[in-house]
Amino acid sequence: MQAAAAFNRAAITARPLHRPPRPLFHIAGAEDGLAGTRGAPLTLLRCSGSVSVGSGGYGSERVLSRQQSWDPYKLLGVDHDASEEEVRSARNFLLKQYAGYEESEEAIEGAYDKIIMNSYSHRKHSKINLKSKLKKQVEESPSWVKALLGYFEVPSLEIISRRFVFFGFIAGWSIATSAETGPTFQLALSLVSCIYFLNDKMKNLVRASATGLGVFVGGWILGSLLVPVIPAFMIPPTWSIELLTSLMAYVFMFLGCTFLK
Repeated sequence: MQAAAAFNRAAITARPLHRPPRPLFHIAGAEDGLAGTRGAPLTLLRCSGSVSVGSGGYGSERVLSRQQSWDPYKLLGVDHDASEEEVRSARNFLLKQYAGYEESEEAIEGAYDKIIMNSYSHRKHSKINLKSKLKKQVEESPSWVKALLGYFEVPSLEIISRRFVFFGFIAGWSIATSAETGPTFQLALSLVSCIYFLNDKMKNLVRASATGLGVFVGGWILGSLLVPVIPAFMIPPTWSIELLTSLMAYVFMFLGCTFLK
């Protein structure tokens, strides 16, 4: 019995082991795990490949790499202090780069809209704060300053534009005819117009006339004092002292009939 058992063990030891051939290409994860457990070094041939973005096939949809970012500035690749023009340029560049990929385009547009809305809200909040600060300063100012500010008002932009265009036309007319005649007619026309505009607000012709005449005289006197101080190289040679004084009077009458109550 012992001789038979020894003969069988010798036969088994001499018998060659037949193992199936290893595949040349295999999945690295599973084989590496087996190699680590068995303790035998395995030389594995790995097949790696990459799909270029937008090259076709599965997984070829082009996705913005920063799409999952919650920060719209980071998604567009701009700083938080970037101007609206810089933000718009970044948005246009990315839209061209990711044209045709709806998911990325929606992310770019959403980030751009969020930045623009934040900028608008910040500007609006800044204006409100500025008005509040000015109002607070007026309330804290002395009584004589409040009384002085009570004589002024800020009309609509349309009224300011119309008055500015009118007196600008009078000034241009005076400059164009300064070589031929003096600005006497233009001064009279501007004074009458100033009184008319003031009466439209005050509803009192006597008060409007007195205010308009006072504004005209004040502008003329101040112009007479300031014109000689202006350096000669800043004044065209064809402009006379009378013309320069008239231009100063036009400025005063524009401010008076526009901002006085």
